[in-house]
Amino acid sequence: MPFLFILYIFNYLNRVNVGYAALQMRADLEFSNTVFGTGAGIFFIGYFLLQIPSTLLTELWSARLFITLSLVAWGVLAAVCGLVNTAEQFYWVRFFLGIAQAGFFPGVIVYLTYWFRYQDRAKAVAMFMMAIPTSNMIGAAVAAVLMRIDWLGWNGWRWLLILEGLPTIVFGVIAFFYLTDRPKDARWLAEDEREWITAELDREREQKKHATKLGTLQALRHPQVLILALACFCYITNSVGLSSWLPTIIRRISGLSTTQVILISGIPWLLAIPGMFVTAWHSDKTGERRWHAAIPLLLVGIALSASIAAGNHLALAITAFSAATLALYSFPSPFWALPTIFLSGPAAAASIALINATGNLGGFAGPYLIGYLADLTGGYTAGILYLVACGLIGSALVLSLRITTRNAPQTSESATSSISSISTKPSRVPAMWKR
Repeated sequence: MPFLFILYIFNYLNRVNVGYAALQMRADLEFSNTVFGTGAGIFFIGYFLLQIPSTLLTELWSARLFITLSLVAWGVLAAVCGLVNTAEQFYWVRFFLGIAQAGFFPGVIVYLTYWFRYQDRAKAVAMFMMAIPTSNMIGAAVAAVLMRIDWLGWNGWRWLLILEGLPTIVFGVIAFFYLTDRPKDARWLAEDEREWITAELDREREQKKHATKLGTLQALRHPQVLILALACFCYITNSVGLSSWLPTIIRRISGLSTTQVILISGIPWLLAIPGMFVTAWHSDKTGERRWHAAIPLLLVGIALSASIAAGNHLALAITAFSAATLALYSFPSPFWALPTIFLSGPAAAASIALINATGNLGGFAGPYLIGYLADLTGGYTAGILYLVACGLIGSALVLSLRITTRNAPQTSESATSSISSISTKPSRVPAMWKR
């Protein structure tokens, strides 16, 4: 988990660091708000196109090999983004960067189902996704330093993109040797621990076979999967829209220097980490997912509305953006546990990919529409109102789901009598897993 956490930091950093680069890049290359918003968002078109096939490769081929290839490819493209000179180059590099990153996140969500039981899954997703606010905090601190560099006659934004892309290639090589596809292959686990978690996960998969026989194509057409996809669209519209434009909005409000704006932009992400973990812990403890995902999106809409009311009062605006960020990143942990309640195997992999692919179209819509509306109206209020609407609609969509904890796999204690044939050994929990 710590290694996957580090990989996701670089995944997200290489995706959204253009938000910091924009503070110099737009003036350097004479990009309008619309041009920059298009380039920031076009990443998600490529991301959408390769999502399902990439994720199926994780399930049907090898998670370790796919993650390795993805890391190397996107590391190269992220660094190349620092060499662009025209809008067309910017669009193409961002588009192919999206293709290279397409399968990583949904692939890891599927990968986690190979290692964590249902009742531990929200915490596992939270630990993984805490990389998002962490990457934004680290990104702000690193960008404050790198944006001041002026080597070889290149401005700091170029070095920011190049130097944050290259380490990803190194981690790709490490991933090939370090990761294992399944717990049974993990020689760093004791034998009884490997047997226990393998038996638990086999038991869970067996229960799902009795509960539903959805094929891959059926799962992709399932009404609950489509609702989850639309809710994910609303979430990612907010997530990427806010991270891409927050530094620019703060500079508009404050008039501060580039370094000061970057550091202040990192403040809202501080609250996101404890918010994510507490929500995930409580969701796992209660077994409830739907309300734990819906309430955060509702609070995002309320907090962003407050940011508009704050006007040019920087402290109030930062407080509102911080509240929105806390709520925003409390959403994904319980949300990504929802599809695994009623799906498994290739059907789950394809559905998670569809949900994430559709959701990430919001990654195009958020940055693009905020930029377009800023050029149209001369300010960012209309764009923030769009994010407010997405938060409220997303909350309503999650509440409309008919997925309940009654569909969830039973715990090993309650399931032992009905499916004890899976393993002749007792379901003993190793000490490490109790901790």
